[in-house]
Order: sequence, then structure tokens, then C-alpha cells
Amino acid sequence: MSLSPAPAPAARPLSPRRLHLGHFAFMRAVVQGLDHGDCWRRYLAIEGEAGDARVVRSTLRWIREALVRIALQTDRFQLARLLQLDVQTLGSPDPALPSLTEFAEAQGLDDEPEAVQIAAFEAAHGRASRRLQRRQRLVRRQLDALRWLELQGAQVPQAADAVRAWFAPALAGHLEAAGLLLLGQLAERINAIGPGWWRGVRAVGPVKAARLVDWLHEHGDSPGLRLDARAALPRRALNPSTRGELVTAATAVVPIERLIVPAGLDGRDGRFRRPQAQCLLAAEDDLAAVQAWIASKTPGSHTQRAYRKEAERFVLWAIVQRGRALSSMTQEDCVAYRDFLADPQPASRWCAPRSRERWSPAWRPFEGPLSPSAQRHALTVLKNLYRFLVDQNYLMGNPWSAVSVPRSIAPRLQTARSLSPAQWRRLDAELDQLPPGSASHRLRVALRLLYATGLRLSEIVAARAGDLEWVEFPPEGDDGLPEQGWMLRVVGKGRRVRQVPVPDDVVRQLASYLVSRGLSGDLQDPAQRDVFLLGRATDLAERAPGLAAHLAERSERSASDARGGIAGSTLYDQLKAHFLRTAAVWRAQGDERGALRLERASTHWLRHSHASHTIAHGLPIEIAQQNLGHASLATTTVYVTTEQRQRLRAMRKVWDKG
Repeated sequence: MSLSPAPAPAARPLSPRRLHLGHFAFMRAVVQGLDHGDCWRRYLAIEGEAGDARVVRSTLRWIREALVRIALQTDRFQLARLLQLDVQTLGSPDPALPSLTEFAEAQGLDDEPEAVQIAAFEAAHGRASRRLQRRQRLVRRQLDALRWLELQGAQVPQAADAVRAWFAPALAGHLEAAGLLLLGQLAERINAIGPGWWRGVRAVGPVKAARLVDWLHEHGDSPGLRLDARAALPRRALNPSTRGELVTAATAVVPIERLIVPAGLDGRDGRFRRPQAQCLLAAEDDLAAVQAWIASKTPGSHTQRAYRKEAERFVLWAIVQRGRALSSMTQEDCVAYRDFLADPQPASRWCAPRSRERWSPAWRPFEGPLSPSAQRHALTVLKNLYRFLVDQNYLMGNPWSAVSVPRSIAPRLQTARSLSPAQWRRLDAELDQLPPGSASHRLRVALRLLYATGLRLSEIVAARAGDLEWVEFPPEGDDGLPEQGWMLRVVGKGRRVRQVPVPDDVVRQLASYLVSRGLSGDLQDPAQRDVFLLGRATDLAERAPGLAAHLAERSERSASDARGGIAGSTLYDQLKAHFLRTAAVWRAQGDERGALRLERASTHWLRHSHASHTIAHGLPIEIAQQNLGHASLATTTVYVTTEQRQRLRAMRKVWDKG
């Protein structure tokens, strides 16, 4: 690396890793010749084992390179040259050479001035003494340099920082695979689950988990990274009152006992409320009325618990997502909730594994889409709730009475939750009308990739450039032409790996999108195999000037974020917003039915649309099953609508004849 102002050769991509105070403390220990192992365990245990010389050497190398880079960026070229020197190998003293103190004691010079001691030491040991002095001067200069660089380059971890910015690539990769992309998400998981938070995170056992917890404790002064003292205690060892305090009361998806209902949504002035004087309940608001209904069931029974669960789900949806009081719900609201049960979105807000206890911040009311029988049960319970409220003169009518409960929900929903080919073409055309910008570019690429491949939301946000591969197969048949194209490696449900073909034009759009992020457009470049196909917006400062100061404080953002990915909720929200904007356009053009359909659409609709359209165009159902990652062929056959289409066409001919 050149240390002069002259132009230097092209450097390797900047490391996304960042330096904290522990890195500087470790380097000071190295410069002073202290024991590496002890210092490593004290400051950098999160990097790996102190006894792994390869890890220690590689970590020491990138710390030194990062320090040199800071010096060069501030035009401190002499400082950069100084930092490249390893003083432990320069002027190393003779092991038999005594220290100045030892020499003075041996010669009886204890009470003499230091200058006299040094003169006598030099007379006795000559050149070795001068080497030792030179080495000591270098140590002092490097320590001074480290103190200055610490002021320039030491950073404090923040909740919004990527885990890859602070942890070794291997460890960061395992955390990202578990959905822990940010430090704040890691801290939230530990606070939510407790000591067993690491279970389910591949290659992270109790030892690595303890190191991560210790690291977060060291940096717990940063907002969003503070670990609750109770995070180290087994959750079942906490008493009920302490458990409840783990969830902050809020107007959010929290257990109903921790829900804060805004004054305008509590139902005191509900649209369909009867006068309190005529009501048979003492309840003054909707939550109190629901509690009265729950209390009317046999205490402690399975029925009471099941009814409470369905009421809680509906209350949370009405308040948090629909923004409407229970006593103001209309028949249209009830229909919307019925459809919501088939696919609770965004999943990050509504869904979590069953193991998340309700007193955990990670608790969610759903595990995922409800089965047809579970949907029927939920609607039956809610009809019972509103019938009770009407019978008690709390409400003037039951909006659920006009909502049908189909005998079989799943097959009909699968085919209904998709766009027609014409609707897809119109939606795709709207992408070209988006305003310029990084987020719009990402939206165009993401929507077309989702439709072309049928990927799930979680699969597309996890895809990296290294997962795309150009494949060629030898010729078969009479044409003598080889089969070649792009395949994307996908890890789907159940950790099943599959290869999904990707159209050439979509790959070209992906390459253009990577270039717009300041990366290489070569999707087979080994240097960017770990780059996420969908990345964060790179023009936030231009689109949101208010963030300019914040971005200026994180000058390395563009280097690290260009390679990083995005959360599934981010992509979901962006696509959903596009659907709503497009629906407004369609409504203005007179297509009310299409607008209503698009308003209900979600990212999963693109998967259903891909399946329905490709099978309708003749794709063998076995190939569709492999592309979609369905474990059962029966799941894929839901999209086969040829026979129904033929019957409908035949009947229309009969109807048209009168």
C-alpha cells in the first residue's frame, strides 16, 4: 500500500467491520508486549478462541489495516507508516539484558539520578542498550498514535447497526440466517426469550451465546442494546408480575392485558353502541364488554381459553391494524378480518413460533396463516361474541351475521388470491412510472423477480449474488443445442434447498441494480458472493434531507450498506404501498373491481399469480411443484384451473343463447 500522496493502486473493497474501544485496548496491549491471550479474552473474546493463532493473526491484521486506512484518510501518511511497524519484532532486546531498574540495583546505583543510571547502563551494554531505547521510543510513538486514532475511529455500536459491522463474518452469517440482521434485533431476541435465545441459531451454542451477551453488556449504554437483568434468568423462574413487566404496555401487538387503547377507539362513543341506560352490562367500553363475555364462559375451561384467544386476536387487529373500535365494526370490516386470517400480514408484526410465551416481547397472536378449520372456528367464536353483545343491549346489531363461513376455505383462497394476467401486465407497467431513486429501482427488481420465480418473501430477501449460477447442460434431441441459463439457489421451508430458474431479462435488471448500488454488475464476481440481491436504499440523504446529519456521522455507511440486505417487513411495506397507489390509479380509471382486488393483495399474491399463470401456459405441474418448493404435489394442484375455466366457458355459451 502506498504511503505517499501519489495515486495508489486500486484497493480492495473496504471492510464493513467497525472498530470499538476494545479493539484499541487490545492493540495497546500488543504494542506494549503484554500477553496476547489474556488481552484477547478481556477485549475480543467475541472474535473467537484466544488459542486459535489463525483467528488472532487475521483479526490483528484487519485491525491494523483499518487503523492505517483511517490515517491515510486524514492525510497522516507518516502515521500510517508507523502503524505498519511491529515493534515487537524491531529492536527486540536480548533476553539476558536486565531492565534499567534491575541494573541499578545490581550496581548499587539505586539512589543515583536516572541520567547516571542510563549512562552506566549504556557503558555496560552498548548497542543493545541503544536498540532497547529505540524500541521504547517506537512504543511511545505508537501508543500516542493509537490515542489519536481512537478519537477519530472508535465507534459506539448502535441498535440500527448490522451485525456484520461488528462481528466476524462467520458469526454474522449465522445470525443473519436466523433473521437477526441488526444489533437491536439481537438484543430484542435475548430480552424476549432469555437464556435459551440461541436455540435455533445455527452454529451458535452456549459458549458463543455467552460471549455475545457479554459483548452487549459492554455496550449496553447504547439505546436499544441494553439487556434486561432478567434476560439471564429462566423465564419460568420469574413470578407472574415480573413476567408481565417484560412486555411494555403500548398500542401495539401485545397481550391484551398490556394493550393501551386510544381514547377514540375504546368504544365509549362506538358507532353502534346502545345507550348505557338500556344496556344489561355495566361495561362502559368495548374491552370491559369483551371481558364480561369471556367471564360468562365456564371459568378455566378449554372453551373459555379458546374464546379468549380469538377475541384477543380480533381486538388487536381492530385497534392496531384497522384503527376501529369493536363497537364501530361494519360488515365490510368483518369480511376483511376473515380474509386476514388466511394470511396475517405483515408476518413480522403478527406471527411468531408457538414457543414464544405471551409474557415475552417476542410473543405474537398467530403462528402463521390459519387452516380452513381454524378460520371457521375463529369466525364462529366472533359471531358468538357479537351475538352476546347484541343480546345484552350493548350493540344494536351483529355485523358478523351477514358474513358466511365457507365449508372449505383453502382451495378457493389459493386461486382467488392472485392477479389475472391482464392485471399483472398493468401492475408491471406502473413500475415504469415510479419516481427515480434507489428504493424505486429496488421495487422494480423485487416485484419482477417475485413474479418470475414465485419465491416467498423470506426467500427473496435472503438471496445473495453467490446464489445465482449460470448453468449449461449438454445437447439433447435433434436440435443439438445445449440448455443454459440462470438458476437461483433457494433455502425454503424446512431448510429444503432447491434451484429455481430465473429469466435472463430479470438477471440483467438485477445486474443494473447492483451497479446502481456502487457494486460490480458481474453476478459471478467472487468478491461479492455475499452481497444481498436486494439492498438498502443508497440515496437516503437526497430523499430525506433531515437524515443527512445522521448519515454524516456514519461516513462508512455507503461502503457497508451497499452489500447489506433488508428486512422482509421493509420489502412487504414497500410492495403493499405500491399496490395501494396503483389501486388508486385503477379506481380513477374506472376499474373499481380491479382496485378492490389490488388493495387486498400482498407479496404472497405474486407467488400465487406466478403459479397460476405458468401452469395455465403449459408448465408441467411437477416442475411447478419443484420451483415453488411444495412438499406435496397436492398443494400445487390447487393452481390448476383449466377444468373450471372450460366449464365456465361452456356455461357462458349456454347463457348467451338465452
